Amino acid sequence: MATLGNRLASLRAEHDLTLAELSEMTGISKSTLSRLETDQRKPTLELLLPLSRTYQVTLDDLVGAPDVGDPRVQMKPRQLDHGRVGIPLTRSIGPLQAWKMIISDDRPHEPRVHEGYEWFYVLSGRVRLRLGDREVVLRAGEVAEFDCRQPHTIGSADGEPAELISLFGKQGERIHTRAAPPKRD
Repeated sequence: MATLGNRLASLRAEHDLTLAELSEMTGISKSTLSRLETDQRKPTLELLLPLSRTYQVTLDDLVGAPDVGDPRVQMKPRQLDHGRVGIPLTRSIGPLQAWKMIISDDRPHEPRVHEGYEWFYVLSGRVRLRLGDREVVLRAGEVAEFDCRQPHTIGSADGEPAELISLFGKQGERIHTRAAPPKRD
């Protein structure tokens, strides 16, 4: 919004309007229009809407909102531990992340714990979720949600690749391997 005054003055010149003519068309006083063009008046939506209509530009164009460009997320696969491939589905690390995971390893791994909850949806294949002492096999179309403070592992249920969509919070990045529980005699 730092260059709004310049943009307003340029638009008025492009439309070959005087302050008096623009005032007549928008219902905004000449002094207010002048102060907007010289950045001496803070713009409000109440002032910007009639200007946007008169100049036939969007509010984003009027205030110079940045162009977000291509909305598609550039998905670059990442090789993760245990032969997993992760494909980020969100642009950056934020309070919630979405990943597509491809899991083919069915060997048992050390359980992990971290803060937060994880939610995943199985797209294809079969996924084995070990959660504490329980084990569940999920098929395409099934969903799991669990407290990540419980020791857990996720792997292929049959050695064939499985694909899933996973949602978790930023704290999910801080994964810690938990020592195996002591063996009982």
